[in-house]
Amino acid sequence: MIQPIYLYGSEVLRATAKELDITDKEHVDKLVTDLKDTLEKADGCGLAAPQIGVSERVVLVDGRGMVDVYDYLKDFLRVMINPVITEESEEQCEYNEGCLSIPGIYADVVRPAKITVEYYNENLEKITETFDKFACRIVQHELSHLDGCVFTDLVKPIRKKMIAKKLLGISRGKVSTHYNSKIK
Repeated sequence: MIQPIYLYGSEVLRATAKELDITDKEHVDKLVTDLKDTLEKADGCGLAAPQIGVSERVVLVDGRGMVDVYDYLKDFLRVMINPVITEESEEQCEYNEGCLSIPGIYADVVRPAKITVEYYNENLEKITETFDKFACRIVQHELSHLDGCVFTDLVKPIRKKMIAKKLLGISRGKVSTHYNSKIK
């Protein structure tokens, strides 16, 4: 079911999400379905459970809509339950990021160029996978949400000053989205 996306200023986006109980298959399936339905409607490339008001460690990453820019993402769709980064490269890279919870704001963010993540997929199989390039960026962005971090926390101080008024406006509901959204 399509859920509203919580916007900047919502408490759930600042909380550290708890592990998902993978023994509750009905809850797992509902949460995964809600994430998929909501992301499809919002037309993004990733969504974390806290963004739909559920403070549990689940993310959906979907790079298939970026295939015109990054052809290697043609089959890139992952549900990651209780993900843990086990390795990250010393090499860093910078990409311009945006977020469904922070509409209309984009900024360059430096993150590791390569990471390895252990997680359960939607079939509750344990997976260890290494990501690089833009797939790595999508995964890291979504995993940050699980720790109460949004991408604007990671931008350079001068950029933070430049976007401060816009962030305040979003937190006060002065923003328009093409998808159902809320602040709580």
